[in-house]
Amino acid sequence: MTRVIFVRHGQTSWNQEGKYQGHSDISLNERGVRQGNLVAKRLANEKISAIYSSDLLRAQQTAEAIAGYHGLSVITKPEFREINFGIWEGLTYQEIMEDWSEILTAMYDKPGEFGPPQGESFQAVKQRVTYALQECIKEHQEQNIVLVSHGGTMRVLLCAALAIGLDKMWSMRQDSSAINIIEYVDNRAIVALVNDTWHVRNINLD
Repeated sequence: MTRVIFVRHGQTSWNQEGKYQGHSDISLNERGVRQGNLVAKRLANEKISAIYSSDLLRAQQTAEAIAGYHGLSVITKPEFREINFGIWEGLTYQEIMEDWSEILTAMYDKPGEFGPPQGESFQAVKQRVTYALQECIKEHQEQNIVLVSHGGTMRVLLCAALAIGLDKMWSMRQDSSAINIIEYVDNRAIVALVNDTWHVRNINLD
């Protein structure tokens, strides 16, 4: 069995402002740094063999905080990036609805089929992230690994683990610094934990 601890990155200023980030390389804000430190402390006593991350800064910063407790180097892979939101990056939901309401609605109704202009669909995201994850699992049989990624990416991986369609992906919350755990046994995936944010319960009261 390979046990994968998936972590969503901490908060950024664009998260706070409701802007679509995608491949834009935005760093953690002060709250996000705190969230990263708290999730790192939460995982400090886990036996971890490797820490993987999206190559985007917000994920790397969160992964580095975790790695600090384990004496490991973070392995970055662009395949674990968030969806490419194309020309929507940096815009809010309201701004996108003004000019692309039909496309945006279609993307939320059928995320596997529709994507942003000059971006990608979640089906394309699924293809790249599941292949990269399978390679990691092969390399770490009978080990625990951490993967720090993004909200959309995590929803896609949870849908794949549960063998459900991508049209269900928006039914799953993925909060900043949330922990998800999936155990991979032979050709089966067992979802053990979803969107756990217990480690940031106190700062969520700020």
